[in-house]
Amino acid sequence: MPRVRLNQLDSELRAIATEEYTFQNWAKTFQCTCEIMFEPCSEKQLIKIVQLAQKHNKPIKVFGSGHSPSDLACSRGFMINIDKMNGLLRVDKQDSTITVEAGMTLHQLHATLQEHGLAMSNLGSISDQTIAGVISTATHGTGAGFGCLSSMVLDMTLITANGELIQCSPHENPDLFSAARCSLGALGIITRVSLQVEPAFHLEAIQRPYKFDHVLSDWDDVVHSAEHVRVWWYPHTNDCVVWRANRTEKPIQHEASNWLMERGVGVHLYQFMLNAARYRPSVIPSITRFMFDKVHQRPTHVVDESYKVFMFDCLFPQYVNEWAIPWENSPQALKDLDEFINTSELKVHFPVEIRFVDEDDIWLSPSYKTKTCYIGVIMYRPYGNPVPYKKYWKAYEDIMRKHGGRPHWAKAHGQSAEQLNASYPRFRDFLNVREKVDPQGMFLNDYLKRHILLEKPLQSAAML
Repeated sequence: MPRVRLNQLDSELRAIATEEYTFQNWAKTFQCTCEIMFEPCSEKQLIKIVQLAQKHNKPIKVFGSGHSPSDLACSRGFMINIDKMNGLLRVDKQDSTITVEAGMTLHQLHATLQEHGLAMSNLGSISDQTIAGVISTATHGTGAGFGCLSSMVLDMTLITANGELIQCSPHENPDLFSAARCSLGALGIITRVSLQVEPAFHLEAIQRPYKFDHVLSDWDDVVHSAEHVRVWWYPHTNDCVVWRANRTEKPIQHEASNWLMERGVGVHLYQFMLNAARYRPSVIPSITRFMFDKVHQRPTHVVDESYKVFMFDCLFPQYVNEWAIPWENSPQALKDLDEFINTSELKVHFPVEIRFVDEDDIWLSPSYKTKTCYIGVIMYRPYGNPVPYKKYWKAYEDIMRKHGGRPHWAKAHGQSAEQLNASYPRFRDFLNVREKVDPQGMFLNDYLKRHILLEKPLQSAAML
């Protein structure tokens, strides 16, 4: 199809357009060059962009910080960055609710909530993403009694492929709402979101070293040992650390920081050693033991505002894979992963990150009707250099499938649409909603065509 050039746009769209823009995700594992990238400031401009795409038969993909370590945000047609649509629309302290534009980042949301004495009930490890981004992928934190971030959504507004502005909630367009709370960007452009939050609170977090086999044998007790629990396991060893956080009335307190150990060794020396290990992978287990002994074995204790305690440093670019499996299956899955690592010739990086998420009713949420344990594996890319990971990923995914796993949508994974359809009871319902609001596939890209399009998306009984 013919390319659209800037001189074909009206003055309003030309002012917010960049031709042949190259997008690259944070991990620098995927990139694409689109025809035109737009940076709108309003719903009116977004509607004009959608109408332009409709006229010229161009696909659209919205992107934010690019933290998804996959090609989920890539497109060769039009791309839209909604970072400038980041305003506060409404706040209700009495009901602890807030409505914001969907381009607001979590960092900006934390600051806005703090001004009004409010806070998110749970968070993931980073806050660079936009609200639209975390919703679209069912981004999660950890805590046996807490759902993914999408479960906090009360209502939202989308622009669909025909340029229509549609509001949805449990009471208004409920099927669209159930699909849109984890939409992968396949239903339209999210422009406004209302969230259920809570009064601001402090968290007390304590991190201690444990033997991994002891954690596995006391699994249920560990999972429920605090409001928020996460485990970092160090492959090639029997070592792990358990991080526990609870709400507290205690005042803010921090341990004295040690830049030399935390940044000098924990980041810079570690990256240098991993880069050297690219030429001699056999030293990776020794690096892991060294890092655990020098940096991670020391217990830590902090009390601070909740959003600050939830945050962790992702260090440097990396390959990441993460799946959710039922809580009860996770100890055996981790034993199977340990056995594979120990019996293969692979040398893998730490940590394996283990987090817990309550079940929800969001159609494409990996925690749909299932209390889940998220198990994430990682291979760092020191100084942006490649490292082998595909054999590790293949074995890991085979183990996750064996134990009833569902992949995190933001990550690159090998599940086909047919396999995912078998994993999600409402998968076809999602496809039927998508077909209704975007029959020509304006919001589809290669990722979505691989992972959600079935040969023939028939109506399910639930929709009849």
